[in-house]
Amino acid sequence: MESAPLEVLRERGFVAQVSDEAALNAAFARGTVTAYCGFDPTAPSLTVGNLIPVMMLAHLQRAGHRAIVLVGGGTGMIGDPSGKTEMRPMLSTEQIELNMAGQRAQFSRYLELDGERGLMANNADWLLSLGYVAFLRDIGRYFSVNQLLQHSTYRERLEGGGLNFIELNYALLQAYDFLHLYRSFGCTLQLGAVDQWFNILAGTELIRRIESGEAFALVAPLIMTASGEKMGKTAAGAVWLAAEKTLPYEYYQFWINTADADVARFLALFTFLPMDRVRELGALQGADLRLAKETLALEATTLTHGVDAALEAQQTSHELFGPRTHSIS
Repeated sequence: MESAPLEVLRERGFVAQVSDEAALNAAFARGTVTAYCGFDPTAPSLTVGNLIPVMMLAHLQRAGHRAIVLVGGGTGMIGDPSGKTEMRPMLSTEQIELNMAGQRAQFSRYLELDGERGLMANNADWLLSLGYVAFLRDIGRYFSVNQLLQHSTYRERLEGGGLNFIELNYALLQAYDFLHLYRSFGCTLQLGAVDQWFNILAGTELIRRIESGEAFALVAPLIMTASGEKMGKTAAGAVWLAAEKTLPYEYYQFWINTADADVARFLALFTFLPMDRVRELGALQGADLRLAKETLALEATTLTHGVDAALEAQQTSHELFGPRTHSIS
């Protein structure tokens, strides 16, 4: 018997909080659930740090559900203040379009975006045409400034004197995205990192109040390495999915250099290997753990760059550091 989608995500380490677990499990049991996650088009490439919600969407899609990748062509003009100590630089429309084109090819490595089982949407398509007064009347009236300022990001930025009016509107726009996707595609689940919990709940509440609809929030923990550093960062900077920014060999080396304490967890999060195989590899000790690290590197690089590039990176690694014992199946 196949595990329920939420059980699969929890077993692999993707679940930090769920807004209504019983109701979400019931929705999965009834049929196809449409889920989405938003991504800022701040660069022409995703980074390893973006992979958690991508993998969450991919697991749901593989379980028969529908995935929406929402690229913030509209909200990207403002920038999400979450986790930021200062306002992000404003991007031009042309740069946002270029960034979106680069990201789409990367999403397609992990997800089917054919329109039936998955699609990529741009919130500029509905946000840029909004009338400001109508938006304030129809959406803004459901938000309390006191409630917004309870969000740690807004509160900390306000206390530091760095919160501006544009960023204060971000939560409203993100909530409206969820409402639009609910109305247009029947989307009832938003995914994200735990620092998005407040914004996602605002969307579920907006759907409840305007449409009397049921919608859910599901957030993953912030992924840190065993050394306490943010996942996807190295001394050289971010690890990019684009080959021209991080070479496939460098990408492979990033994964093979995973700390021993992180290997099993990263196999569960960043590959599609069955959990029985993950546990088997995670139980290896000493020199044998090199097999687990090579498996992680090969699987992760194959997902991002394809099997040929992964095998070439593996071969280069063998030539420089000596062969190990794993080959891709």
